[in-house]
Amino acid sequence: MGARIGYAVVSAVLVVYFVFVGHRGVVLILHGTWVSVALGLAALVLPLIGAWFLWHSTRFAQQAGRLTRELEAEGGLLVDDLPRAPSGRIDRDAADAAFARRQAETEASPEDWRCWFRLAVAYHDARDTARGRRAMRHAIDLHAGRAPAAPGRN
Repeated sequence: MGARIGYAVVSAVLVVYFVFVGHRGVVLILHGTWVSVALGLAALVLPLIGAWFLWHSTRFAQQAGRLTRELEAEGGLLVDDLPRAPSGRIDRDAADAAFARRQAETEASPEDWRCWFRLAVAYHDARDTARGRRAMRHAIDLHAGRAPAAPGRN
């Protein structure tokens, strides 16, 4: 629950920032000189890109959360029993071993979104968040019945 509150607070701060920057962009455009209009247009692009990124990230988190709840209801959610260092970080060797099992499971059932979900978690545990996100996107697409492009597994 704390992560959701944190995400909501950061999102609200970003929206306020987007409004502030957008307002400044409009003020610059209304100033009317060619330099201020160019800077104003550039300032308007930043909130648009930021808003798109925020929307995209929020949608991804909601879809991944939906898959988590469904997998948990089925009893297929993995138990987080990997050994950890005193700092709380997952032991790298244990994460790599778990990753190898999840990768083999996914290669055996490449059309099962559950396998891709568990592989995404294994990527995350192995500290490869970029590939973990791609694997989770693949799981979301499979779950939705969309034909996903095969993500790189290297």
